[in-house]
Amino acid sequence: MNRSEGLVRRVKTRDTDSNGGGGGGGSSSSQYGDAENKNEQEEELEDCDSKETRLTLMEEVLLLGLKDKEGYTSFWNDCISSGLRGCILIELGLRGRVELERAGMRRKGLCTRKIILKSDTPTGDVLLDEALKHVKETDPPETIQNWIEYLSGETWNPLKLRYQLKNVRERLAKNLVEKGVLTTEKQNFLLFDMTTHPLNDNVIKCRLVKKIQDSVLTKWVNDPQRIDKRMLALILLAHASDVLENAFAPLNDDDYELAMRRVRELLDLDFEAEAAKSNSNEVIWAVFAAFTK
Repeated sequence: MNRSEGLVRRVKTRDTDSNGGGGGGGSSSSQYGDAENKNEQEEELEDCDSKETRLTLMEEVLLLGLKDKEGYTSFWNDCISSGLRGCILIELGLRGRVELERAGMRRKGLCTRKIILKSDTPTGDVLLDEALKHVKETDPPETIQNWIEYLSGETWNPLKLRYQLKNVRERLAKNLVEKGVLTTEKQNFLLFDMTTHPLNDNVIKCRLVKKIQDSVLTKWVNDPQRIDKRMLALILLAHASDVLENAFAPLNDDDYELAMRRVRELLDLDFEAEAAKSNSNEVIWAVFAAFTK
């Protein structure tokens, strides 16, 4: 896949929320006594780590891809499946459960280095723990690219089909239902009924969209090593899953072009060089490399 593919068009859709703010509420609990009410609302919008609304990378990417009223992802999106598997691997990396093998004297590339178990302590997330169990039981270890194919079932090796994580989107949607973000409905599509998950809490999705927009606009930093690792992963995996457009569509034309240009800058980075820097999470860069190979 070309790194900049999908970044030159702008598709306006009725399914994307038209505002990025929406509802921090009028809370007065800010730790800064002299903060104005507007700043308090912005802080609430940015507080995505509260226990009530904390979402995994997988849930955030799926939420971006779901149509608000219809409650399902585009039938034409064939990228989100593998994108969600990439999210799972990065979540395991961020939580210290997996890592890449050492590069060695020959300085192996990110795409050829194997992913190995660092800790088998359960994460508490069913999907993550299922993937972690597969990594633990696999000997010899496999590369990031292979794991994305195995977990999505897109492999030619019938012996590896047992690694496939099934019904990932439905399971993630149910997680979001439990967190109050989505609801569950039945829709009739002439020949069959389908369970859908329309948006229930618009504030949380607005908060997510605003967080992404701000990261490439008002809070942009020119050094990728200074960008929050989880946010960096969210931006590039949303692009790999073909759902990033949904976060940028509400922007005015100038901000849209600026946001897209900065995403292209991230896509054009030397992932090998970034992974070699201190305090870098190699699993994140290896997943990026796999999607842009």
